Amino acid sequence: MNEEKAIRVKGLKKTFKIKLKEKGLIGSIKGMFKTKYKKINAVNDISFEVDKGEMIAFIGPNGAGKSTTIKMLTGILYPDQGEIEVMGIDPRRKRKQLAYEIGTVFGQKEQLWMHLTPYDNFKFFGAIYDLDERVVEKRINELVELFEISEFINTPVRNLSLGQRIRCEIAASLIHKPKILFLDEPTIGLDPVVKENIRTFIKRMNKEYKTTIFLTSHDVGDIEKLCKRIIIVNHGEIVLDDSMDNLKYHYLNKKIVEAKMKEKINLDDEEGITILKDKGYNLKIEVDTTKRTVGDAIKLLDPDKIVDINISNVPLENIISDIYKSGN
Repeated sequence: MNEEKAIRVKGLKKTFKIKLKEKGLIGSIKGMFKTKYKKINAVNDISFEVDKGEMIAFIGPNGAGKSTTIKMLTGILYPDQGEIEVMGIDPRRKRKQLAYEIGTVFGQKEQLWMHLTPYDNFKFFGAIYDLDERVVEKRINELVELFEISEFINTPVRNLSLGQRIRCEIAASLIHKPKILFLDEPTIGLDPVVKENIRTFIKRMNKEYKTTIFLTSHDVGDIEKLCKRIIIVNHGEIVLDDSMDNLKYHYLNKKIVEAKMKEKINLDDEEGITILKDKGYNLKIEVDTTKRTVGDAIKLLDPDKIVDINISNVPLENIISDIYKSGN
């Protein structure tokens, strides 16, 4: 394996057999004698590599094969075909050894003992990874400072807010200094301020410890603010593997212009300009920058009549949705 690669996946395939149910009484009687199954290609011949220290978003709609892939990367599931190496380790053969190299955080699944304090949980995880007590204490002090959790380090987890708990979940997953951290929906259910704090901690962790981040999330803010590369999967296949900058360059060729006017103006759709909202003194238009410039659009509005204006990109979730639908 290339020493610069944290993850290497080649020709990965995973198929599941699901039992078919036949409707009605006749179907039930037939089912007593012969069960029919259907094959589902959950992961269909995917290949990719992740550099050490990289922060990558691995996303897709429900049923795309994303969770199945992650389970194979962490050794929970075995692939039918293909090769996997995570930090040079084959998860199929050395899952226990791999556990010392990776950490996992699932926003919807608790891994901390709720009746214990974060401190006691950290000590517990240190013991699981066979760490010396002095090493664990030093590591706890580092993580307490990094994630700013000193105020509630001795408060039972069940009494913490969701944002505080997620910070402790991430800290606990780092006790053994994993080389790779798998984050599944780390900011789910959090308010905007807490989300931003969690993202800041993740970026700081990546910068200070060079931890490779493998992120899955339906939150576009997580993807856009944390990752420089994005892999989109659908129907078990990779439909896009590109940098976030390229994604924006190639797909963000439309701008949204929202303007508050001094007086109502009459504006019609023109080439490259689509009226999204025209309500009183408020206008919202979409500008296709491959056909018209934003400056052209502003001239049509008449700058002297503009009280306030905001220019933004088309939301990234719209772009990703279009990619899902096109499969391209």
